[in-house]
Amino acid sequence: MKNKIVLITGSSVGIGRYTAYRFSKEGARIIITYNMGEREAHETAIGCKKLGAGGVSVFHLDIRDNESIKNLVENMKKEYGYIDILINNAGVVVWKPLKEQSFEDIENQIRVNLEGLIKLTKLMLPFVKEMIINIGSGAGKAGFESLTVYCATKFGLRGFTQALAQEIPSLKIYCVNPGMTATRMTNFQGVHPERVAEIIFNTAKGIYKKPSGSDIDVWEYL
Repeated sequence: MKNKIVLITGSSVGIGRYTAYRFSKEGARIIITYNMGEREAHETAIGCKKLGAGGVSVFHLDIRDNESIKNLVENMKKEYGYIDILINNAGVVVWKPLKEQSFEDIENQIRVNLEGLIKLTKLMLPFVKEMIINIGSGAGKAGFESLTVYCATKFGLRGFTQALAQEIPSLKIYCVNPGMTATRMTNFQGVHPERVAEIIFNTAKGIYKKPSGSDIDVWEYL
């Protein structure tokens, strides 16, 4: 992975941060994106450099906003020209029964977890050389009460992954599905995100020998 260019959305904290750290240990060049956590993003960048990253860039991305998506792609083009691996990690969740969710709650989850991800992937496609890893969820394989909209987005992400893999056979495309992971989303309950990051890294290395379009269910490898 030395000098491979890896763009990880939502990488200021949580799974994204630890994924950036894991690739940094192998000398990859890391592109970090954040929405509100600018301080955390720069802390992540410092950690990446200490771990041996071949270079680190930090860009703002509000994946709900079309212009922000376009700006990220333009900044990437200017600084790098291409990326080797795109990791679509940014995500949000609302833990409420559907009847208690506002329209804004519903829109934010769909726009961040699915719509924005698809738009960013579309614009990045000409510049991705090797692989796209979409970060799904166990909630994309089974429904859970109080997670109706989140489940819908993650089920949709798996369909997007499978269809895109058929459209673009020149790339390896996977959906990595964590279970309960100790991040802000879960009030820090569950598996440490460092362990999930290891599975993501192994996916990028091709260790699991699965065909493009496949699910990589994290709990099977812990």
